[in-house]
Amino acid sequence: MKMEDLTALVPKEGVVASPEVFQQLGAITRLLHDTMQQLGVMPKLQIAADGIPDARSRLNFIATKTAAAAEKVLNSVDHAKAEHHHIAEQTRKLGELLVADPVKAVASGAVLNFVNDVQARSQAIDVHLTDIMMAQDFHDLTGQVVAKVVTLANDLEDSLVKLLVQVVPPDQREKVDPSVLHGPVVDDSRTDVVKDQGEVDDLLASLGF
Repeated sequence: MKMEDLTALVPKEGVVASPEVFQQLGAITRLLHDTMQQLGVMPKLQIAADGIPDARSRLNFIATKTAAAAEKVLNSVDHAKAEHHHIAEQTRKLGELLVADPVKAVASGAVLNFVNDVQARSQAIDVHLTDIMMAQDFHDLTGQVVAKVVTLANDLEDSLVKLLVQVVPPDQREKVDPSVLHGPVVDDSRTDVVKDQGEVDDLLASLGF
């Protein structure tokens, strides 16, 4: 259902609903609204998303990609640290050989072997560092998914506010500014509707949530 269709459903006198339904709906709307504020998400509301199951699968995707990236980074760091430890240990041993007998250390091939070993180990470390860098590609994918989930949350809040307006009990409608009883704004040019998160907050507060 489109946002315009939801707006058309809002009656002038409200819809009769049980106090329990009204309280539960208000509590859910308040929770979602406060969560969106804490996240700092205040963009213009977009088209309503298809549903919560899709958001759940997207969040599971984020969790999976993040966990895989974290595991890959940790493994690469462990391997790189092992290579670094080996280089440090071989450097210490070569230093002892050079102090004891520099000529023998060179003649025995210890220095050349050390140089070759360091070169190979350095290349291995470079591979691990590249793996760590490549593991960060999940940011682009998860960022896009998060944006879609945030849009869904925004649209869900919008729909809940409109539904809450519909079921405001008659004895509480007088507490609400008439200008906000039309629900969140769809047309920016209108002045008789809720325009931003502040007005949504005022609406919820006036209804006791």
